[in-house]
Amino acid sequence: MSRLLFAVALSLLSACYTPSGAFIEVDTAIVAESSDFVISPGDVLQVRVFQQDAMSARVRVRADGKVSLPLLNDVVAAGKSPSVLAGELQARLKDFINLPVVTVSLEETRPVTVSVLGEVTRNGVVTLEPGAGVVQALAAAGGLTDFAHKEGIFVLRKVPGQPQPKRIRFTWDMLTRGEGPASRFTLQPGDVVVAE
Repeated sequence: MSRLLFAVALSLLSACYTPSGAFIEVDTAIVAESSDFVISPGDVLQVRVFQQDAMSARVRVRADGKVSLPLLNDVVAAGKSPSVLAGELQARLKDFINLPVVTVSLEETRPVTVSVLGEVTRNGVVTLEPGAGVVQALAAAGGLTDFAHKEGIFVLRKVPGQPQPKRIRFTWDMLTRGEGPASRFTLQPGDVVVAE
């Protein structure tokens, strides 16, 4: 009988859950932002300068986020998409060649490492394949506990130049339907998944 009362009380509490603190809902704009691949330390890039083999290179992004390239020396690559980096390299190479055309492609990626905290079976750091989403992170952490609020799943993402991370809200229904923005959201290195 006491188990039944506990189960009823628990279901009433979870039905009354309202997230506290500031957050934004996952939407199409956030998904578009998260789906852009961001270069991270440990990734291997192929930088090609059209008709300039001596200026082309295969490089690994160092721990400081930089790569060393002919004529340009150290260039910050981490935190940028390959297309943004290619554009910056083209602009810098104009001092050395006429109308440079640069392509940056990804040859190897390091796995995505995120923290999973809160009402999950195993709190801690999990390693995921690039392109993984919130469901994969929760599964790697052993899933939600019985005390998790299915309306209170958040991703904390650092935004350059902002003191507070973005707090993006998901619900269990969004994630398990396999459709909509929540299903297309990809995690980035350094993200923190929190289940309340």
